[in-house]
Amino acid sequence: MYLDGIPYPGSSSKAPKDTRWDEHGAAPLVKSAERTVRILETLAESHDHLTLSELQQRTGFPRSSLHALMRTLVELNWVETDSARSAFGIGPHALLTGTAYLDKDPALPFAQDCLEDLRDEIGQTVHFARRDGAHVLYLATRESREADHIIPRVGRRLPAHVTALGQVLLAQLTDDEVEALLPAPLTALTEHTITDLTKLTGELDQVRTRGWSYEREQGTPGVACVAVAVDYRIPATDAISCSMPAALAPADVEQITEAIIKHTRKLAATLRREGIR
Repeated sequence: MYLDGIPYPGSSSKAPKDTRWDEHGAAPLVKSAERTVRILETLAESHDHLTLSELQQRTGFPRSSLHALMRTLVELNWVETDSARSAFGIGPHALLTGTAYLDKDPALPFAQDCLEDLRDEIGQTVHFARRDGAHVLYLATRESREADHIIPRVGRRLPAHVTALGQVLLAQLTDDEVEALLPAPLTALTEHTITDLTKLTGELDQVRTRGWSYEREQGTPGVACVAVAVDYRIPATDAISCSMPAALAPADVEQITEAIIKHTRKLAATLRREGIR
């Protein structure tokens, strides 16, 4: 039997040879397609080009199938090579797909307007991001006009537990859901990153109580962040945050927090009024 043209567990119909069931046994994964996606994600996460050996080490895929997939991805411009064709990185067609995602997101134009207004009011760098499993994906950023240098954020993905954005969105879930979602052990980006699950769930409980999250140097040394969830979905998937110097006075942090709450509530109301879900 087939579901949307795909056989499901217990079916008498045979799945294609290149198919394996996911960890829940509920939906089929085509092995070559899954490997292609994992390769692209691995290249995207690396700051440098990776050799075939490094890709094999990071993905665990057989060298023969990895070589064939890389040749195809290079030919289709999803992956590019260095001048010696010995190392690989993300290609231009990956950018086309990412840009299309941003162009077609109905919430993003409203979020960008919100960021503009918020940045003008508080003068700090502000972000709009969405939870992507155990990570947060940055969809829009407005840098402080006084920033010494611009750090590209759009398209960047960070572990949810190390960011204020991620923590405020993880707080939308139950403790059991958080435990099932996050990897073990938790990755540390700085010496201040929370890597103990019990401590993290305690922090998330405080976030639920006060309605906003605050982290100081957990993701980046010298930087603190406040974040508020955009409540137009249940549970909320999006949030807005402000990055600020970690040494900023408590009174200034409080003023920034109040501004983020005000603008985020206004954005959520707008998105609900527009029927965006």
